[in-house]
Amino acid sequence: MDKIDDAQQQPNNPLHGITLKVMLEQLVEHYGWPQLGMYVDINCFTYEPSIKSSLKFLRRNLWARDKVENLYLRYLEGE
Repeated sequence: MDKIDDAQQQPNNPLHGITLKVMLEQLVEHYGWPQLGMYVDINCFTYEPSIKSSLKFLRRNLWARDKVENLYLRYLEGE
């Protein structure tokens, strides 16, 4: 399936085509690690945070990824 077909199947999905890394980088840039850790209380955001360790955790824990995606959607609505 090519990108055009894929985009047509999810026209109303605001997360379509946005990688977890891009989401996380934008959230960190906007909120900073301390505030991000307050919104999503996980150790990889509050104790020695890094993009690499956070991505590793979020890819293995769907519940945490869901929280980050929901926060990202709220971030997009506020823009």
